[in-house]
Amino acid sequence: MPKALCLTGMVIAILLIALFLVDLIIGVPFAKASPLIDITFCVSAAGLGYLAWSAFRELS
Repeated sequence: MPKALCLTGMVIAILLIALFLVDLIIGVPFAKASPLIDITFCVSAAGLGYLAWSAFRELS
């Protein structure tokens, strides 16, 4: 079960990075409401991805 949660965290991180990068570049979902928020969410999602990957490595 913990491995599934780590994989879920990585998938969510990838989806969030994709969503906010598309908004930052094209402006599709949120019409480029705030580039600073887009960058902040991308950095936060990258942190989530790193933490999930690190925890997954410890379980293996």
